[in-house]
Amino acid sequence: MGGKYRITGNAYPRMRRPRNRRRIVFAALAAVVALGLAGWGTTQLIDAFTGGDGKTAAAAKQARECKPAPTPSAAPAPPAPRQITVNVYNATPRSGLAKAAADELKKRGFRIGKVGNATAEYDKKVPGTAVLLGGSSAQRGNFRVLGTQLTGTQLKTDTRTTADVDLIIGTAYTALSAKKDADTALAALTRPAPAPSGKC
Repeated sequence: MGGKYRITGNAYPRMRRPRNRRRIVFAALAAVVALGLAGWGTTQLIDAFTGGDGKTAAAAKQARECKPAPTPSAAPAPPAPRQITVNVYNATPRSGLAKAAADELKKRGFRIGKVGNATAEYDKKVPGTAVLLGGSSAQRGNFRVLGTQLTGTQLKTDTRTTADVDLIIGTAYTALSAKKDADTALAALTRPAPAPSGKC
């Protein structure tokens, strides 16, 4: 350049680009966000390995709200065989079944009442193994105890007020259950059921 503004010598003015303030602000914000994300990630990792305060609080809340289930009132124990009087009747054409069944039940501890042929109401009219007939109170224990001695019985109630039970032998009857099996069933019947555990 010539004239008044001619540049001489080896020195040139250094031209600087103006600073970009936006770029500085964005860089600062990015650094803050990166630090925040790093801190959040660290907290999540710690919670994952230690259970976390959130899970601990939820578990504590559940423990407070979880109450044990109420214990049901204990059912009365069934009567022992020696407390049950059994009348044995034969409703089949085969002779001797009532006496044989009564003798075996006596050996197993039951008290024996009447033994004989079934009445006309049941004679040759019991197609199954047997009918257990008794008053309404028999359902609370006597039926269950006598039912352990043979399978496939039908339960019926009548208007009697006594505690005795009729065993009416049907046409499908062959014999009482094996004593070993009957004893196992009777033991299970007298064993109290475990109390249910409370769940949330």
